[in-house]
Amino acid sequence: MQGTTEDLRTTNLAHLLAISGLHMGLLVGVVFSGLRYVMALSPYVALRVNVKKCAAVGALVAAAVYLALSGASIATERAFVMAAVALVAVLLDRRAISMRSVAIAALIVLVLRPESLLSPGFHMSFAATTALVWVFSMLWAQSRWPGPAWIKPIMAVTLTSFVAGAATAPFAGAHFNGYAAYGLPANLLAVPIMGAVVMPSAVVALCLAPLGLEGLALTVMGWGLQWILGVASFFADLEGARRAVVAPPAAVLPLFTLGALFVMLWQGRLRAVALVPVIVAGALWLTSTRPDLLVDESGKLAGALTEAGRIVSKPRGQGFAARVWLENDGDPTEQKEAFARADRRDQDHPFAQLGGFDVWVLSKKDIQKQSPDCVSSDILIAALPIETGLPCTVFDPKTLARTGALAITVRNGKLVVTSVADRRGDRLWSPPDQRQ
Repeated sequence: MQGTTEDLRTTNLAHLLAISGLHMGLLVGVVFSGLRYVMALSPYVALRVNVKKCAAVGALVAAAVYLALSGASIATERAFVMAAVALVAVLLDRRAISMRSVAIAALIVLVLRPESLLSPGFHMSFAATTALVWVFSMLWAQSRWPGPAWIKPIMAVTLTSFVAGAATAPFAGAHFNGYAAYGLPANLLAVPIMGAVVMPSAVVALCLAPLGLEGLALTVMGWGLQWILGVASFFADLEGARRAVVAPPAAVLPLFTLGALFVMLWQGRLRAVALVPVIVAGALWLTSTRPDLLVDESGKLAGALTEAGRIVSKPRGQGFAARVWLENDGDPTEQKEAFARADRRDQDHPFAQLGGFDVWVLSKKDIQKQSPDCVSSDILIAALPIETGLPCTVFDPKTLARTGALAITVRNGKLVVTSVADRRGDRLWSPPDQRQ
């Protein structure tokens, strides 16, 4: 099961697992189209009832039921709000898919859950939705699409996958330190099956379940799911299926978002100005650097950046911190491999050498065996409290209890230390020993 989930993530198909925008959109689309088609079959109903609005009401009810059955997670609530805004627009004879609808949905989500503004799900879902609405609005503004009629569905699916992938790629790279190299072909082969086979079969199975006749629909649904899993497995096994990227500086995503929104919302030649923040964001990301030395808050793990990549002081333990460090470096390496990069790891040699500083990492056994000694050009990281007055720079549990984890960079022969306490600042709930 874990391998299957990882394949879906590697191929950018994990969104098929989340009960969010795609599932809600497909459900609403199937119910809306189905109800409208069935009611239109009867001339008596079609001539006396606004079939489109009735179908919208039915789809809205189905979406609400789906929201309740799914457990109403944050992602599902966000998808329901966006679908409900579109359906209410149909009831009010307004354009269902527009930038205004996206803006209203975003405002409602933020009013209900303000904390979602900083979440990856909010960023990626609204980035994809906004980009898709903008692109297809421009196409709808034209009298006709290029090419013959039979190619339009293929173009729509291809364009949807490309635009959504391109819009979410910067956010995926920033939040998850990687992107799917084969996400576009994987989505082109999987998403149409999800929309044309899996979701309709699920709706039919739900309708037939009270009669005990859902077996055939579930069988067809299983065929579709097997195809999707096969696509994910095939592309995930290809070399370079997932490309790692370095974590960007904090200013990159706001600058990129500002430029992209300016391009989509502004009219006229002035929109070219939006390229400036986008270019600046890209330059900041490409030139971003990682700290030379990282120390976890317990003092039991350190990671030094070398020419071979980041080396860590332990092959096991504090695994979460080690994994996050390596991911943010854009280095998809296991902790054991990062530990094996170090050439010298006995007590008589430093853990690493950074810009004229020798870095020593002492475990509890090392400290109990021998009292630590150092010179002024040493950095000493200890897993137990040690005596003060040493000439070197010391980071032990007492110091780290006040500062939290550390990021250290060597600049012009001096140490520049950034702590969690520095970045977090003083909060009302901060422990007294961590106040500035």
